[in-house]
Order: sequence, then structure tokens, then C-alpha cells
Amino acid sequence: MPVQQALELARERGLDLVEVAPNAEPPVCRILDYGRFRYIQTKKERESKKGHRLVMVRQVRFRTRIGDHDRQAKIRQIRKLLEEGAKVRISVQFRGREITHPELGATLLRSVAEELKTEARLEQPPTMEGRALAIVLVSNPQKDSKAATAEEELKGAQAENS
Repeated sequence: MPVQQALELARERGLDLVEVAPNAEPPVCRILDYGRFRYIQTKKERESKKGHRLVMVRQVRFRTRIGDHDRQAKIRQIRKLLEEGAKVRISVQFRGREITHPELGATLLRSVAEELKTEARLEQPPTMEGRALAIVLVSNPQKDSKAATAEEELKGAQAENS
């Protein structure tokens, strides 16, 4: 339909001629109330934003020669951050000549990830970023379901014994 004819038809109905697909061949237009169209679009955008949750990336830094108790305290902090739903970036900082032994940092990161394997999964493998070696852990969604099934099995076993 020619543009002039479409514009006349829109004016007769008291509506607007709106181009909805400009990249199509030929471009696609619709006759509709533009104010209502914009209102519906913004409403859809707001609804789609409600479903999204902003995921924070928190960082915990280690040093290569960290003490065992300090390491355990930082692991407790990582667990707390994972329970809150944040991604946790764990990095090992190298100072001075420590950079010549990156395997020490890799070993430390591997042990931390191994200790947290029930609560979290590895999202990003170890990568060197300047003078730091880092990994990213995210909360493990199966953890909750495993705990629930383990509790149900335990209750079932107790019920059979009584």
C-alpha cells in the first residue's frame, strides 16, 4: 500500500502510522495508537527487568604465604558471600620474587576450590592478570537439592528403625 494512502487511512481512524520493522524489505508499518504502543512497550520492559537479578562479583585476596587460620577465615567469608548469591573472584597476589613461582598460587587456589566444591562451582579457571592469579566461583544450585534429598533419606531411615 502506498505511504500516502496509509497515512490517509490512519487519519480517518484517528490513529498513527508507525514503522515497526524498518530493516525489513519492504519496511513494515502498522496503524495504531502510538501513545498506547509506547505505554505497552515500557510496561513490558519493566516486567522483564523485574525477573533479572543483579549478580555482584565480590573479591577475596590471598597471599602465597598465608597462614592456615587466616586461610580458613577467608574461606568462611567466601562461603558467606556465596550464600548471599554473589559470584566470588578469588585472587592470589604475588609480591616481589614470588611471581617466579606461580605454581604456589595455583596450588592455593586449587585447595580453596576443592574445599568449597560442595557449595560452589568453578566458573572461570585460573588466569594470570598482572601480578595476580585468579579464579571465579559461583554458588552451586544443586547444593540445596542435595541437602534436601539427604535430609529426606535420613528421615526415611529413622522412620524405618522406629
